[in-house]
Amino acid sequence: MTDVKDSSGEDTDSREPIDEAEVEAAMPEPGADSDIKDPVEDEAQSSVGEDFQALKAEAEKFRDMALRAEAEMQNLRRRSERDVQNAHKFGAERLVQNLLPVLDSLEKAIETSLQAGTAEDDPQLEGLKLCLKLFSEVLEKEGIEVVDPLGQPFDPNVHEALSLIENPDMEPNSVMAVIQKGYRLHERLVRPAMVMVSKAPAGA
Repeated sequence: MTDVKDSSGEDTDSREPIDEAEVEAAMPEPGADSDIKDPVEDEAQSSVGEDFQALKAEAEKFRDMALRAEAEMQNLRRRSERDVQNAHKFGAERLVQNLLPVLDSLEKAIETSLQAGTAEDDPQLEGLKLCLKLFSEVLEKEGIEVVDPLGQPFDPNVHEALSLIENPDMEPNSVMAVIQKGYRLHERLVRPAMVMVSKAPAGA
């Protein structure tokens, strides 16, 4: 392309003037490239999202494990406290079981003496009664309760029936005689009462 000189000798540009409107029209609109997605960026965002969900799930798992561990510790503490309480309450159970025959012997000795006609003020009999009284008081202080169900309805949970006897004067299934008293330790049965139970006469 050659330059054309005007009459003053200066070069003049033979190119046509640039239309600014056309230039502006050809330029991309601001933000137009925002619609163009970068695959690498999308993949990175997807990876971050997956990592976040994985971390969230892991956190929930550890939170659940912590809650379970705390609940288990509470249960263990309660069981330990209950075991300690039971040890205090029922630790003497075996000792009581071993002492009950001694108590039975004292009661039997007093009963036999009275049946033999021994006077109530007999020194030996009074000594037996005093021993029985002191023994019973000690057991009572330790939480021992006597089960003496004479005349009560038979309860297989605390009574042991030795025999059934027809008795028209008592309600059927009632305790008509106590052969051996029962005992509880803090409401736990240590020994059932051995009893004879009434039943209705045949044909009644």
